Amino acid sequence: MRYLPNEVKNKLNRNKSTFGSWINMPSLVSVEIMARSGFEFLVIDGEHSCITSQTMQSMVMVMEGYGVFPFIRVEENNAVPIKKALDTGCYGVIIPMINNKHDLMKAIDSVYYYPKGKRGVGLSRAQGYGLEFERYKKWYRKNISVIAQIEHIEAINNLDEILSSKEIDATIIGPYDLSASVGYPGDFNRKEVKNALANYEKVSRKYKKPTGYHIVHPDEAELKQKIRKNYKFLVYGIDEIFLAKGCSEAGGRINKLKAQS
Repeated sequence: MRYLPNEVKNKLNRNKSTFGSWINMPSLVSVEIMARSGFEFLVIDGEHSCITSQTMQSMVMVMEGYGVFPFIRVEENNAVPIKKALDTGCYGVIIPMINNKHDLMKAIDSVYYYPKGKRGVGLSRAQGYGLEFERYKKWYRKNISVIAQIEHIEAINNLDEILSSKEIDATIIGPYDLSASVGYPGDFNRKEVKNALANYEKVSRKYKKPTGYHIVHPDEAELKQKIRKNYKFLVYGIDEIFLAKGCSEAGGRINKLKAQS
């Protein structure tokens, strides 16, 4: 691990925008292609993918080699997956389903060592395989990003108590789960979903906490809209959707040419 300054965290602390993407496929080739594509950070999905811990660590190594900051969305708000993710040497964790202050404090306890938290001590890649534990301790206090995922209407209703904490660098909306929690999965045009997002933006401005959004299906117009709305932690697309969309468009062109021949 190179123990670089976390420029994503630094940007968020200065209320600057940072742009990344998402990794779902358990492929180092996919990660290398994405890391060469201009994103500032990449998020490895440990919740909704079949990526193993071993593969995650290899992915983190590839990203760091290209100067891209590696983040991991852990599988759940639990001490074991959080410490496993951090021990890979990633620069930030996204914690799913933060719905109240209790959930947030549980996550913080899992991220930090004593006396600030209760994180178990392991000697893995992050700690220089046992040779740089003191260096890691000094580095991680200033450089680990903690992103709370807001993806349920309960979290929207409890935003004041969540955002009052100084321990998180930003939050990020999980659009599909949020829409599902109000009864309309994937229907982002429902007034209930729009009202939830409007409340999220309002309360986040009150606490001056950077907002985030995952634009799952790449859409430049939506990205521009989120930038205009002052979202700062922006995740654009997913590796498998980029691949599926490109293949589908190419197949459609081929089938059109076949029909004309």
